[in-house]
Order: sequence, then C-alpha cells, then structure tokens
Amino acid sequence: MDLYLPEEATDEAVPLVVWVHGGGWKNGSKKNSKAAWLANEGIAVASINYRLTDVAQWPAQIDDCREAVRWARRNASVFGIDPDRIGSWGSSAGGHLVALMGTLPYPENESVSSRVSAVCDWFGPTELLTMPPNNVGDGRTEEDVANSNGAKLLGCTVKDCPELAKQASAYDNVSSDDAAFLIMHGDEDPGVPIKQSIQFHERLEKTGVDSQFIVVEGAGHGGKLFETPEVKDTVLAFFRTRL
Repeated sequence: MDLYLPEEATDEAVPLVVWVHGGGWKNGSKKNSKAAWLANEGIAVASINYRLTDVAQWPAQIDDCREAVRWARRNASVFGIDPDRIGSWGSSAGGHLVALMGTLPYPENESVSSRVSAVCDWFGPTELLTMPPNNVGDGRTEEDVANSNGAKLLGCTVKDCPELAKQASAYDNVSSDDAAFLIMHGDEDPGVPIKQSIQFHERLEKTGVDSQFIVVEGAGHGGKLFETPEVKDTVLAFFRTRL
C-alpha cells in the first residue's frame, strides 16, 4: 500500500479512498495511482497491491482489498483518517473489485469492518457470465475461453463454475444496503462492453441503491478522456458528497 495524505494539516480527520489498479487481474501495481491527486483536495488515498492470478485465484483479490480497508481502520488515528468515511475507486479489473467491495456481502466474523460507503467504478466488468472473452463465439474457441483473464481469475471457465462466477460479479450481489456508486464508462470501450455498466447501474437503481452513471463519450478503455477536468470534478464531487 502507498498512502497519499493531504499536505495541509487539519484538526479534522480526513476521508480515505482506496485505489485498486486494473490489469486483467494479472498485471498492474499500486504505482502511479490515478487517484493520488485527491490528496491535494483533502482526501487521503491508499493505492494498493493485491494478489494477481499468477499467485492466487478468486477470492484472494477481494480478500486483499478488504484487508486494506481493515488496515486503514485499525491505523486511522495514526494517519489522521476518519474510519467512518472510507470509499474505493478502481478501473477495469480494479473497477470489478471495487464494485464488489460495495456489493458483496461482508464476512460475518470480521472484527474490523471492511465496509466502504462510496464506490467509483471505472469501466469494470460487473457480470462475468456475460463478458465476451469468457464465452465461446464470435471467433473465440474453447481454448481461448480457457485462457481468458476471467478463467484465470476463477480457476475455471464460467461455463464450468457459474456459481463462482456469480459470487465474483457485482451485478449478482446487489442489495439495498450497498454503497453509493458512481459508474463511468466510455461508449467506445473495446475491452469491457458498456452494457456491463448500464445493466449494473439499472439493477442498483431498481434495488434502491444510490447510483450515478456517466457515459464518457468517445472514450475507449480508459485513456485521456478519463483525465479531463470535467471527469475529475465529477469524481471529486461524488466523494465529497458521499464521504
């Protein structure tokens, strides 16, 4: 974990956002966090690593994300963090994981809560069963699917372990007490169909969860259009309001 703390001293404890990187669950790291700029706006950021698929399969990844939240709560007083104001933000595979941080039922036996209050999901896959790389068709063979990032995450193809795929899908874990959501997705994303975010947002709203969905027009799977002042203002306003 890399911690980015606001430089200006304050008497009040500050909110924290846990940044979770992308990379298909097999690449990426906590370095060069896309959320670090929040520290200049008075919001602490914890950019974390989690076990990648060459080391461990699901649920190791979400376990690591949750432990990061618990660590932050246990050490909140040391770093001037408000343990009651913690959110998460991630892109792509990180978007998948933060969406689960806000929806997946929390462990009943955890002594320190891993609950987050607000989630910013950038173009994360939210239903593994319908992600194109996880299914045969459109030129994809059984071998292609077996070597997909989703199969490497689960340790099996979605066809062979549909219940595990559902457990690892935010769409299938939505409930009325979920965290507030900001979902952002490019309408020209070639990697994760925008439908993944549309149907997830619709299910959140239908269940009564506070959810905001924004299409980043012309954007693909991330890129410069996710770094504009308008996008940053939207993300900042979301976390300031919800945390």
